[in-house]
Amino acid sequence: MFTVRPAEPGDGDILGEIHAVSWGVSHGPLCTPKVAAAGVEERRTKWHGVLAEGVDTILLACLNEQPGAFAKFGASTSRPGLAEIQTFFAHPDVWGSGVARVLLTAVLDRVRDAGYDDVHLWTLRDSAQARRFYAKNGFAGTGRTHDHHFEEGPPVALVELERAVPGR
Repeated sequence: MFTVRPAEPGDGDILGEIHAVSWGVSHGPLCTPKVAAAGVEERRTKWHGVLAEGVDTILLACLNEQPGAFAKFGASTSRPGLAEIQTFFAHPDVWGSGVARVLLTAVLDRVRDAGYDDVHLWTLRDSAQARRFYAKNGFAGTGRTHDHHFEEGPPVALVELERAVPGR
């Protein structure tokens, strides 16, 4: 059984664990060991502060009452008039369960209710898994790319994906 709810101030550890583990699997191999370790630690601890800011656009999805995925979204930081999914991660233990699809549907519903017609996001160019998931859920590449630079090692290539919001 799937449930989706807004993240609450006490969910910092839950979000941090999901983010740290899934980021470590997806991004860690693309970084130097030092950057990967620092990235995992930063993601494990950052969500208490984000939630303390009162952000109300973070949804947490559960599978059989166990938290498994979360998303942060809102107005685009780079494309006025569009919504942006800024963070979307599922714990590897729930990959393939359908919880990410349920979460994405809930995010798109909230984005639609906020009055947006289109939503975009950035994802790893070299993550076939993420790109397949988004393509299966109606996202297509815009042709826009950029590199994310960590403090050392090679940059990580990102691609932008976009889709219309259902029901708009």
